[in-house]
Amino acid sequence: MTKEKKILTLAGDGIGPEIMEQALHILDWVQNNSALSFHVEKDLVGGASIDQNGIPLTKEVIAKAKAADAVLFGAVGGPKWDGIGFDKRPELGIIGLRKELGLFANLRSTIVFDSLVEASTIKPEVIKGLDIMIVRESTGGVYFGEPRGIETLSDGTRKGVNTEVYTSFEIERIARVAFDLARQRQGHVCSVEKSNVMESGLLWREVVTELHKKEYFDIPLSHMLADNCAMQLVKNPRQFDIILTSNLFGDILSDLGAMLTGSLGMLPSATLGARQQNGVIPALYEPIHGSAPDIAGQGKANPLALILSLAMMLRYSFDEQDTSEKVVNACKAVLDQGFRTPDIMSAGMKLVGTEEMGKAVLAELQKSV
Repeated sequence: MTKEKKILTLAGDGIGPEIMEQALHILDWVQNNSALSFHVEKDLVGGASIDQNGIPLTKEVIAKAKAADAVLFGAVGGPKWDGIGFDKRPELGIIGLRKELGLFANLRSTIVFDSLVEASTIKPEVIKGLDIMIVRESTGGVYFGEPRGIETLSDGTRKGVNTEVYTSFEIERIARVAFDLARQRQGHVCSVEKSNVMESGLLWREVVTELHKKEYFDIPLSHMLADNCAMQLVKNPRQFDIILTSNLFGDILSDLGAMLTGSLGMLPSATLGARQQNGVIPALYEPIHGSAPDIAGQGKANPLALILSLAMMLRYSFDEQDTSEKVVNACKAVLDQGFRTPDIMSAGMKLVGTEEMGKAVLAELQKSV
């Protein structure tokens, strides 16, 4: 029996609509070549929502996201909305969805495809074969901690305050995700914090260590300070399998890891919540690149990160491992054939646009039928 899944697509701003169009073509192929069928709904978020609704995330979109089996997200933001108030900026669209859906586990994959080794600024012998999963806590930490804000002191000096807060529950919850993934990958976990100068970091290390001793002693565990981790990602990235870390450090380290691959346009992500009573795990899938307003509407955007995010959706939300692998392998194949969007272009390769890259992936998928 065909299983219908509800998917909410939020293309967002900049290149978001362009790459979403290509991802939806892939989704159509999946529907026609697997046991899955999809009910796809589209709506606005970020700057597009501000233009129409006055706010970056409406209650209606939140309700649709909660009712969906998964959310496929493009990108938000751009200079058009730079002058808007801080409390209405486009980025609150994605932050609000993470909070409202309880999406606490952000999985950011850093993979170097063999055909793109030369695209990186790092020496090929350092990054060849790289496959890291960064597990980032995404609903706590300094981005959500209280108190926060900007105030003016009695002497006229202005002070900005943000607070790093983590509970043992939040730390243990995200650590379980990392350890469970390590078992699937037959790998190891490196827990990253700043326990030498931050009490929240010290608690993080203590909670992860205790959970490891009690339930995950079969998984190799190491600890590393965040600044050292940043250095090691450039010096010897292949020492890592899974990096477990907080919201702030995960944000920074995943972008650093992304550039090891040569382009932010290549990397997908998944953000997962806790399993609900109906068995559904709330989930949002998005590329980790931004809205790239400088190339929006020009057909230059790389759609592969969103297509690979769709592959993660098939794996983590719909348990379609084989179909997910087909999508990933199709992306690898087009890169092996030399297809390149401008962000990953190099000498001797074939320069293509957004639509042509999407069509090339579809052509490879057709070969797998």
